[in-house]
Amino acid sequence: MNQDRVKAVTLAAMCFALFMANLDDTVMNMALPKIQTSLGSGLSGLQWILNAYTLPAASLVLPSGTLGDIYGRKRVFLSGLVIFTIASLICGLAPNLSILITGRTLQGIGSAALITGSLSIIADTFPEPKEKAKALGIWAAVSGLALVAGPALGGLLVDTLGWQSVFFLNLPLGAIAFRVTSRVVKESKDPNKQRLDVPGLLLSVIFLASLTYALTEGNAGLWRSPLIVLLLMVAGLSFVAFLFIESRSSHPMLPLSLFQNSTFTVVNIVEILVFFTLVSLLFIFSLFLQQVQGYSATAAGLRFLPMNGAFVIASICSGWFAARLGWRFTIATGLMLASIATFSLIRINANTEYGAILWSLVLSGFGSGLTLAPLAAVGLSSAPSTKVGIASAVINASNRLGTILGVAIQGTILTQQVASNLARSLSTWGLPSNLQDRLIADVLHGGFKVPSDLPINISGQAMHQAISNAFVSGLHATVLVASIALFGGAFLILVFVQPTFNQVTKNSFLSIKYKKQDKRI
Repeated sequence: MNQDRVKAVTLAAMCFALFMANLDDTVMNMALPKIQTSLGSGLSGLQWILNAYTLPAASLVLPSGTLGDIYGRKRVFLSGLVIFTIASLICGLAPNLSILITGRTLQGIGSAALITGSLSIIADTFPEPKEKAKALGIWAAVSGLALVAGPALGGLLVDTLGWQSVFFLNLPLGAIAFRVTSRVVKESKDPNKQRLDVPGLLLSVIFLASLTYALTEGNAGLWRSPLIVLLLMVAGLSFVAFLFIESRSSHPMLPLSLFQNSTFTVVNIVEILVFFTLVSLLFIFSLFLQQVQGYSATAAGLRFLPMNGAFVIASICSGWFAARLGWRFTIATGLMLASIATFSLIRINANTEYGAILWSLVLSGFGSGLTLAPLAAVGLSSAPSTKVGIASAVINASNRLGTILGVAIQGTILTQQVASNLARSLSTWGLPSNLQDRLIADVLHGGFKVPSDLPINISGQAMHQAISNAFVSGLHATVLVASIALFGGAFLILVFVQPTFNQVTKNSFLSIKYKKQDKRI
């Protein structure tokens, strides 16, 4: 096989694995309602299905690159592929929620190695700058394709073959990717051996896990539970200890010197805010469309296509806008557009037709897509040239952190709003508090369906209306929080970042925007 063909096959294999990992993340939202009714999960359980994947991926995205440099990028990539594929089998066969969450955790571990490994292998395979830019542009396009195809394909699989099929799909894909990679891709390492920052890794995992658990499981009263308070304290202490260790380590997992640059700091904060918004809205609207408005998984997935398509189109065009209008103006405009469009969704009620919110979804996706590529390019250009790789990993970790916080915090807000609004409705019917608590628990664990054993003085239709109204109230609260987060991002860009834009950054927009990984909405 000649060198050009080796490069082409290597690129195809890396894109194939990336598509599998990204597709699995986006299809999950369409499967959640069926999983909830099948396994009897509450809303916090659905949050864990998503965050069990994102937590290890966020924690391991930085050290997985170091492991590849030390032990071989191909070896680490193949290890991640095996873990991801086996984990998919575990998820597909899961008889209960605990096994499913365990499998999703293993998937997240494998995903960190796949995404970081595919990027580093491509960079090593295409050393010439123009070739590298083209190859990584294709790599980024595949990520966008998974983004667009995920909801629709996931909905179709769930409706025709069951929710397990979204996991079983990975088995043949993983086998193909493993065979091609093991036969064609060459091994590469970093000649300058690094050391893995084990204390930093452990502290980051403790911080993310304790914070996520506290936010996810604190639905019934965040400050009243001693366990939740303890976990929040653990999260705070582990974060302080992490910063202390990283500031004194000779081989830090997260070089804190990067954050001495205010632009890089603001970029990562805004990345967190954008992904906080995008992922949480996809999570909540998938529940709204299926469990409140009664759409099938396929129909709900298709209704996300315009939003996701606008996101991809804006991402492709964002470099052109930024090069001509300025990166600061482009990013702020995208954030404000997304904020206004998101806020307009507050007019939704249980019977709102899809056509009435279509343009709000499209503009929200377009504004977010307009923001992310130039935002990542600016972040990377603000880092020293010797640290572009780790800067890219940090931005990716910020994306993951935004995803975790979005699902955990917004899911908690939704749960509390649903519970409090249902409690008010049940109180007007004169039900005792213990019966109210049981009915609310049945609703939250039954996929927002009317419980079968209602008191005789409450009709099924009245209860259904109360549940729908309670969910919409929660949706309004999450939409308000999301729009404020996006507006806050625009404020940070306009106020705390200098309006300078050097020629290097301008010229690198089209070639560097691939560094923005995991556009998961």
